[in-house]
Amino acid sequence: MTDNVIQVGDDPGAALSAAIADLRAGAVVVVPTDTVYGLAALVDDSEAVAALFERKGRPAHKRVAVLVADVKQARRIADPGPGFDRLVERFWPGPLTLVCRRAPDFEAWLGDDLDTVAVRCPGHDLTRALAREVGPLAATSANRSGDENPVTAAAAGEAVGGGLLVLDGGDCGTGASTVLDLASEPAQVLRQGVITEASIADAGIRLDVE
Repeated sequence: MTDNVIQVGDDPGAALSAAIADLRAGAVVVVPTDTVYGLAALVDDSEAVAALFERKGRPAHKRVAVLVADVKQARRIADPGPGFDRLVERFWPGPLTLVCRRAPDFEAWLGDDLDTVAVRCPGHDLTRALAREVGPLAATSANRSGDENPVTAAAAGEAVGGGLLVLDGGDCGTGASTVLDLASEPAQVLRQGVITEASIADAGIRLDVE
């Protein structure tokens, strides 16, 4: 089964509309971000999120992240920890994923961790517009679990199987995001990505460096 590939640069509005329709119909979509290509599904569609895990081959104990349109949307699903405001002011939109306690009424299944949520506002106009239209997106890199992160639409489509809508926005530029756990005290870098520990410390965040 082949993918339905839409070149974003040819008609961004058409690409956005197609993705909105597929997501609202319960499908998983391949989207570009500022870091790597991702698999995305509506965060409150449990069947679509389960399909995302299956495409990825991801074990349930490894949660997926949530992409949001802006800080206001993030606050609806996350209970920000100390330093949240400083970090998002400096690094969002951009390649920083923040692990926070869940907001009390946010119960979507994103993996077996039901206490925290990993949230990011991507530095990609189309993906933010998509989240603005349909709500937060459950998301993970568009590759099989453990494989190399895809920075092209072709690599993403090949990695996760056919039959998906793929929004081809050209090559992604930066590689994986940095993941920072704000639910722990002090904060802890769980994955080193584009944003360095030094940059985070410069924002006034106390880090666990052990």
